[in-house]
Amino acid sequence: MERGWLHYSIPTKMKQPVFDPFQAIADPSRRQILHLLSKDSLTINALAENFDMSRPAVSKHIKILSETGFITIENIGRERYCILKQEGFNDLQQWIDYFDKFWLVKLKKLETLLAEKAGKQGLQ
Repeated sequence: MERGWLHYSIPTKMKQPVFDPFQAIADPSRRQILHLLSKDSLTINALAENFDMSRPAVSKHIKILSETGFITIENIGRERYCILKQEGFNDLQQWIDYFDKFWLVKLKKLETLLAEKAGKQGLQ
């Protein structure tokens, strides 16, 4: 078959966006979902009752939180329960810990420099 300007291939499956933990918590609705789940595990329908949006919209937020490791969904009987999970929070904590250490080193260097400068001024 000759490949002319009219020939093109159609992707068989659209690539799904990949979210990192910070993108997941950037949305206020997702942060509220996490807050609600910190009190108790809830069904998707029970979560949806707390929002002024459609159930499919809430389900989309839940899917993102699940894919980034913040929640897991368990089937219990006929209900699907959302439960907080540690993984997404661990990713956030590792990032924060890195910068905590970064700033502690910088502040310690500043403290040392200021102490040396104060010592030199005291000698004069």
